[in-house]
Amino acid sequence: MPIPIKIGIIGGSGFDDPDIFKNRKEKNVCTPFGKPSDVLILGEIGNVPCVLLARHGRSHGIMPGNVNYRANIWALKEEGCTHILASTATGSLQEHLDKGDIVILDSFIDRTTGRKQTFYDGEPGHPNGVCHIPMEPAYCPKTREVVISVAEELNIKVHKKGTVVCIEGPRYSSKAESMMYRLWGGDVVTMTAVPEVVLAKEAGICYTSIALVTDYDCWKDSGDKVSASEVVKTFKENIRKIASLITTAIPKIASLNWDQTITELKEIAEGSRQVN
Repeated sequence: MPIPIKIGIIGGSGFDDPDIFKNRKEKNVCTPFGKPSDVLILGEIGNVPCVLLARHGRSHGIMPGNVNYRANIWALKEEGCTHILASTATGSLQEHLDKGDIVILDSFIDRTTGRKQTFYDGEPGHPNGVCHIPMEPAYCPKTREVVISVAEELNIKVHKKGTVVCIEGPRYSSKAESMMYRLWGGDVVTMTAVPEVVLAKEAGICYTSIALVTDYDCWKDSGDKVSASEVVKTFKENIRKIASLITTAIPKIASLNWDQTITELKEIAEGSRQVN
């Protein structure tokens, strides 16, 4: 029998709508790493079991550096999620990436400080060992392909790859920083990409990030500079686009056989772990 598919959905700024589910119910959980950002919302999309989690909490009260990423990913792992589709608001670092565009990320540059990026930290009650997880490819190629093809079918303007620069926040970048990220080859900038993608890889979960461009950061000499109100406004204006993309992609993901992909991911995660 093929491995049963269950999709985790991590909602970014403005995307945490439980009404996309049938047979919706809430579940409070606690993990060895503490409580996740909010309750898990269980339900179905196109008869596919799904779990929705608001990254910043449903009241959006958790700043990026305080999100309990380990608890979030562990909770989805324990709930049996084989895949995670994560939405995130991003600032464009390149002229051709316009507000409202979708970018399916394929790599990242980490500029965060002090965030716990592994489940294997030697603390009591946590998994044993040290995990040297490889991060290329950072995002699941097969899941990315499905999401890209669905976006094209829905006539959504989509960029098939992109490097995200993850900053610590909660402040936005200075102009000098923004210009530097452009020189590094960054396409978009956000505050939540890392360690979420790293932990999903450690957990052996097929993880894909759907990035919505909400602003042009602050590098452009002309135009409005990034602001929190602009980010939320643009994200809310594009909620239906993101919801349509996710809800259409989920049945297509579930219709495929993922045995080899999931097995290989879990083997990579287990093979990266060293136990004393």
